[in-house]
Amino acid sequence: MSFLQDPSFFTMGMWSIGAGAIGAAAVALLLANTDIFLSKPQEAALEYLEDIDLKTLEKEPRTFKAKELWEKNGAVIMAVRRPGCFLCREEAADLSSLKPKLDELGVPLYAVVKEQVRTEVRDFQPYFKGEIFLDEQKKFYGPQRRKMMFMGFVRLGVWYNFFRAWSGGFSGNLEGEGFILGGVFVVGPGKQGILLEHREKEFGDKVNPDSVLEAARRIKPQTSASEKK
Repeated sequence: MSFLQDPSFFTMGMWSIGAGAIGAAAVALLLANTDIFLSKPQEAALEYLEDIDLKTLEKEPRTFKAKELWEKNGAVIMAVRRPGCFLCREEAADLSSLKPKLDELGVPLYAVVKEQVRTEVRDFQPYFKGEIFLDEQKKFYGPQRRKMMFMGFVRLGVWYNFFRAWSGGFSGNLEGEGFILGGVFVVGPGKQGILLEHREKEFGDKVNPDSVLEAARRIKPQTSASEKK
């Protein structure tokens, strides 16, 4: 047992423990930057979206079924993760840049939020050029609700998204729930169905505006019975 009295033995032991800890941290960091531990989104059926209850944000809110949003002309809908998030504001501004072209196509632009916190929705509106509704049951964030917790802060993609939004001059705050991931939908009128379903996989994983516009151009406006005659 004389080796226990040798200082070099303990030095080697500490180095081994340190190297092991660094190796484990490196593996954890590597895995956190893959999609292995990301929850896989479940695609939403048209019938699921149609039955969602939404509320207007007026003093006397009206509750209605979500299908009213796209029943006649289709719609582009953003499910906002958190109105105060500067990444969400960046995506909202990107979608709003499409508004003139969407107007030409006759396709409205909407957003849904999962909560009303102080003036967060009102402060979000300068970035989003469409009507905003409340989805209290968070159905637009389902059918399988996905969350990204603190793992998001060790993902290189998230830090790239942070830098991109900061460089673009966007800012925000920490008000409200921001872990439930959002998305963007393009839905055709009637039973044409869901033409695009983008699910945020990490903070700042925004939809490609060109894909939104391409899907909106595939929308076929509903023809009324009188027009058919």
